[in-house]
Amino acid sequence: MKKYTNETIAGIFVLVGLLCVGYLTAKLGNVSVLGDESYALYARFTSVSGLRVGNPVEMLGLEIGHVAKFEMDQDNQQAIAELKIQEGIKIYDDAIASIKTAGLIGDKYVRIDPGGGGELLENGDAITETESPIDIGELIGKYAFGDVKKK
Repeated sequence: MKKYTNETIAGIFVLVGLLCVGYLTAKLGNVSVLGDESYALYARFTSVSGLRVGNPVEMLGLEIGHVAKFEMDQDNQQAIAELKIQEGIKIYDDAIASIKTAGLIGDKYVRIDPGGGGELLENGDAITETESPIDIGELIGKYAFGDVKKK
């Protein structure tokens, strides 16, 4: 009888461990199990170089969401980024979305200037004013090889 008690305790311990690993996997992987408490906004950029799915979206220095996916609009030659924004965050139709770099050579993120006038953006709306990332390597190359002209 003692053999089955030890096996039962070991089984419960393994089950609790698996539940903890599953919980941590869902939390660290940004997986929503009970529902998504965010809404989608779209932003059109001429280039999304260096930006990846899962990169943060920031406003006023705080993380308010993440990049969910990319699409390509070949008719207009633009990349469309889907941004998942936390519920309750107010972004207006005069907002500006910019792709920035964290530090000198850090990861890319989307910074949103929320605007302040006009209509509130809702699920599925688009941010019309965008700024694509600056290519530091291209700028250095132009400066190093004399393509930059002084005024």
